[in-house]
Amino acid sequence: MTPTPNDPANKPLTSTMEDYLEAIYDLNKDKKVIRVKDIAKRLDVKMPTVTSMLRTLNERGLVNYEKYEYVELTNIGADVGREMRRRHQVLFQFLTDILKIEHNIADEEACKMEHTLSFATLENLTDFMHFIQTCPRAGDSWLRYFDEFRKIGHRPETCGKCAENFACELKQKDKKTRKK
Repeated sequence: MTPTPNDPANKPLTSTMEDYLEAIYDLNKDKKVIRVKDIAKRLDVKMPTVTSMLRTLNERGLVNYEKYEYVELTNIGADVGREMRRRHQVLFQFLTDILKIEHNIADEEACKMEHTLSFATLENLTDFMHFIQTCPRAGDSWLRYFDEFRKIGHRPETCGKCAENFACELKQKDKKTRKK
């Protein structure tokens, strides 16, 4: 992720910092006020660990936090939290809808992956999922064939017919092009 304006060393955020910002962002949607104990429970860490991280995030201008007070994201912190949530959702959807990974495993994997993908890669992945889910040649049947392939370890019999139909369509298009 990108460095923050209050960071004199211009260091990028760590994945742990991003996890905290995402958790605070998520909590902020459900609660009016966020406490250290809410974050500790959400991330399954001890309260002193949360306090230490909040001091760091406060110094970097990502949260407003003073000891024994509520936690609030700054505009920059909210932007980072929102982006991490979006990344997580895209990756989770890819893992569950396209690759058919179980939800609990997909959630863990998405959490690991969300920190490393570039913006361009994530956008291409989003476009790829949209294409697969909406293209008449791909769509649900293509995903079912892929799932069958995963389960049986080889190409389903129906793939041959699909390939033949595709070849016929190409030949017809080629004939039309040559006539022009």
